Amino acid sequence: MAETGAAADIETNPVTPGLTPFQRGKTIIGGSLGNLVEWYDWFAYTSFSIYFASSFFPEGDDTAQWLKAALVNIVSFGARPVGAWAMGQFADRHGRKTALIVAVLMMCVGALIIAVAPTYAKVGGLAPWILAAARLLQGLSVGGQYGASATYMSEMGTKHRRGFWSSFQYMTLIAGQVLAVLVLMTLQKFMPEADLKAWGWRIAFYIGAGLAVVVFLIQYNLQETDSFKNSKAAGHKSQSTFALFAKYPKEALAIIGLTAGGTLGFYAYTTYMLKFLQNTAHFSKTDATFINLWVLVIFMMAQPLWGYFSDLVGRKLMLISAFGLGMLVAVPIFSTIATTTSVVMAILLCSIPLLINSGYSSISAVVKSEMFPAHVRALGVALPYALANAVFGGTAEPLALGWKTAHHESYFYWYVAGVLAVGFVVSLLLRDTRKHSLILEG
Repeated sequence: MAETGAAADIETNPVTPGLTPFQRGKTIIGGSLGNLVEWYDWFAYTSFSIYFASSFFPEGDDTAQWLKAALVNIVSFGARPVGAWAMGQFADRHGRKTALIVAVLMMCVGALIIAVAPTYAKVGGLAPWILAAARLLQGLSVGGQYGASATYMSEMGTKHRRGFWSSFQYMTLIAGQVLAVLVLMTLQKFMPEADLKAWGWRIAFYIGAGLAVVVFLIQYNLQETDSFKNSKAAGHKSQSTFALFAKYPKEALAIIGLTAGGTLGFYAYTTYMLKFLQNTAHFSKTDATFINLWVLVIFMMAQPLWGYFSDLVGRKLMLISAFGLGMLVAVPIFSTIATTTSVVMAILLCSIPLLINSGYSSISAVVKSEMFPAHVRALGVALPYALANAVFGGTAEPLALGWKTAHHESYFYWYVAGVLAVGFVVSLLLRDTRKHSLILEG
């Protein structure tokens, strides 16, 4: 994309001495652990809602109870742009490390509130509001975590391996979802369903809160990035939201366009696919969970490979391939999965669009970070992403289920293809950020 006012804001400070490969790897792992815990707690809600929904919404059948729990979840999606805005500015003013610590502590508190929340039987109509408040806090946390994490890991990566190092941001995001599914499968195996529904679901949130405390202790000793320290030393001040969109409108719009397709593809082929396998392909709940788990593992392991590849061929080619191929396969993939009866074939078919999507997801952090100078980078990455994520990620399941209920399920297939087409057009217009990166250090 054509340059905006970014060039005038580039920091020219000399970099501080680099880290050794061991120190860099240790630092990036420490930074990514918070991301894993954040997304474990985020997905624990959706994974376990089928068990705790009746405790907070006793009226109606299972479907009605699950729907009410899902509506509460919309609150958390709505809170993500607010968290991205607040924590993005915080990270640009006070540092990436501090923002990561604050975000993981917020998630810890939210998980703990859900773990101890009184049920409808004890406090009546207050119970759903307590659940919503906890989920609101978690939404603020996840919204803030993304920008701080993407920025921190991109800035910590070396110039020639920045795609590889930053890919761990999305890898740990998927790992959090995998961990939530593993905890669910473990509790399903060793606990009677009645106990799991009565109180066992709380274990998942105690685990999340406990992991957050461990990560806090690890991240407390992390190093701050050179990009942030050099920006502060040069006297650069963080930017307001108005200044962000006024000075970097093309960059902000590019992130919204890329995120729209990338996040819709992610939720369509991971979260919603679990329901699609049961409702449309008619797999059992056990088989659908098994398929979903293996697909997530394959998707997770692809991230560093695709990130490394972007360091060789550039970010632009990766994005064009991801959105172009994703646009072409969306309709035939959904249509074929709908008629599949083999578990192995379902795993293969579900993996295809996610491996294609990895061309975006593995480099989503670094592409966005490389568009902005350090003093506005966390806000610039976080806010446009969160806005697109709330709109296209938060509505993916309701739209898919609504069209299925109306007997127009294929509309969703074409919708996914159409939004991916938007990402494809943006990719064509985008400059290769590997060659024009505004991250100078490393």
